[in-house]
Amino acid sequence: MSGPVSVIELARAVPAEAVRWLRDLLVDVSAGFEEKRVGEYDLHVRAERLGVTGAGLLEGPRPILVSLMGPGFGDESTFEAEHADEADQERLIGFAPTHAVDVIAFCDSEVDHAVTALLTAAVMDVIGGVANAELRADQVPIVVSLPGVLATTADPGAVAYGSAEFLRAWVGAPGFRLLT
Repeated sequence: MSGPVSVIELARAVPAEAVRWLRDLLVDVSAGFEEKRVGEYDLHVRAERLGVTGAGLLEGPRPILVSLMGPGFGDESTFEAEHADEADQERLIGFAPTHAVDVIAFCDSEVDHAVTALLTAAVMDVIGGVANAELRADQVPIVVSLPGVLATTADPGAVAYGSAEFLRAWVGAPGFRLLT
């Protein structure tokens, strides 16, 4: 996987009805859609469906994996490994995550970064949660002033936690780029 990744932290399992709404959203934004299991989807996202414009659109639909993780959905060991070294998330965001959604791009162009962030925001509109965005040190001063930021931390690495509004604002901010 060579592209950007974003994570949505969840306080509880996603109800079956919300999983259906998530699936409908992903089908709607995709030129190609494969459900590998309930909660895990291979997509070919049409960037323009998320409001992304620019020359990178000539590259065609963007390959993305959306994966709901945690008890009852699968990838429990991946969820546990990803959260093993996290800061005290309960102190930062008000809950200890029990589930998460990874949004993973398979390409690394400017368009892929925007699509990943905006798709993450759209998923949050459907299922809720808090975005967990890893940052470069030089991005922290930009991100802290954006709307929808709930918390930031520098330990063990720079991370911003925020709402869908935060992700949408960050895409338009100077220096925007997700970590890969």
